[in-house]
Amino acid sequence: MKGIKGIILDVDGVIVGEKIGFNFPNPNIHVINKLKEIRKKGIPISLCTAKPHFSTGKIIKEAELNNYHIADGGSVIINPIDNTIVKKHVMDKKKVKDILEMYIANDIYTEFYTVDNYFIQGSQQCDITPKHVHILQQNPVILEDIANESIKYDVTKIMPIALNEKDKNRVTNLFEGMNTGLTLSWGIHPVANPLKFGIITATGISKKQGAIEIANNMNVPLENILAVGDSTSDWQFIELCGYGAAMGNASEKLKKYVKTKQEGHFYIGGDVDENGIIEILNYFEEIMLVQ
Repeated sequence: MKGIKGIILDVDGVIVGEKIGFNFPNPNIHVINKLKEIRKKGIPISLCTAKPHFSTGKIIKEAELNNYHIADGGSVIINPIDNTIVKKHVMDKKKVKDILEMYIANDIYTEFYTVDNYFIQGSQQCDITPKHVHILQQNPVILEDIANESIKYDVTKIMPIALNEKDKNRVTNLFEGMNTGLTLSWGIHPVANPLKFGIITATGISKKQGAIEIANNMNVPLENILAVGDSTSDWQFIELCGYGAAMGNASEKLKKYVKTKQEGHFYIGGDVDENGIIEILNYFEEIMLVQ
């Protein structure tokens, strides 16, 4: 059956922008109200982000998105409203320790994440720290020796932060040289440019896998899901879905990919700082199959 029965939205650059007090750190009230309106019609809306759930929980609760969401780049599938966890993909403790030791030794600012917290090494505190606190809306736990102390925790994600595109290549090469079999992807945040955020997760875990798990949990075929993003990496989950959209501020490559979907199944919306997601949702609203 054609039509939309579920929605998966990237967060940064899609519903959260860089205009402080307008759509940062949380979406504009008009976006919140639009999400709430659609959810009340019985269409589940899942946020898909590399952020931890505690950074998007306020959005989810205000928009009353009482369903499961993709956090930590696919490592955690959770409903923050009732704190129900469907999946928690924990990384191998030795591999976590080895990666943290390697990055710290190479002076790369690195964090690790559990479901409810994130951690940094005290000696690495610098101007990156408050920038990320501003984005995540939560302070990190400070450890004296992040690598050795990591073995006490169930780690769902490691996040090395590169200073720029050149540094990103260095961080990637160091990771690939370890042959851990883990997954590394990259993200950006509009208020933190030119910083690049590495997302290291358990083997095979990604936003793509998260979208598959969400579809199974919703009991909605991927062909009946609308997915929206802004970066080229978002194509990994948008490609899976029957309907796709890119923001006006999206990369040109993502816009090109989205347009490969059949007529009526894709749309290029407005800029995030103009609440472009509302335009996208309005375009597809007529074919949303209200539950």
